[in-house]
Formats: sequence, C-alpha cells, structure tokens
Amino acid sequence: MLPDLPPLPALTRAEGELIDRYLEAAVLLGRINPARAGDTYSALRAAQALAATAVALRDALALMHRRGESELHTDTLARALRTLDGVRRSARVGVPPDGT
Repeated sequence: MLPDLPPLPALTRAEGELIDRYLEAAVLLGRINPARAGDTYSALRAAQALAATAVALRDALALMHRRGESELHTDTLARALRTLDGVRRSARVGVPPDGT
C-alpha cells in the first residue's frame, strides 16, 4: 500500500499547468544534461520534446498574466513542487559532484 501523500495545495488551473510543465521540462533537461546523458539519441529526443514543453510552459505563464495573476506565490508553488516529487524529478539537471 502506498503511503499517504500530503495534499496538494490549492492552485489555479494555470498554476497547476505551470507546475506540471515546469517539472516536465526539468525531467527533460536532466535527460539532456551532457554530464549525465547516456547517448546522443536519447538526449536528442528529450531536446525535441523540450521545445514543445517550453511552449506549453510559456502558454501557462501567459494565461496567468492575462488573467491578472501577476504574482507567483512561491511558498505555495514550492509546496506543490515538493508534493509532486519535484526534488527527485529535477535532481539530474545539475552538474554531478566530482568523482560520480
């Protein structure tokens, strides 16, 4: 049985889309990361998918802006990222320490 996860904070639909696309982009960037990628074909496929994800990310932010959502509520959005396993999902983006 899976452990109970903390509840996702209340988000607007656009904020939810922003979080989803941001995490998707982070995963794709981790697959492209030249310090971690395994082969060029996988990195190429991730880069191609990243282009579409970047458009969706831009669209989510543009929608928020048009709706008058001018402020990113960082505490709430950070909580949503943590709830959705954002730490693990974005871990491959950075450069690994020496010797790993």
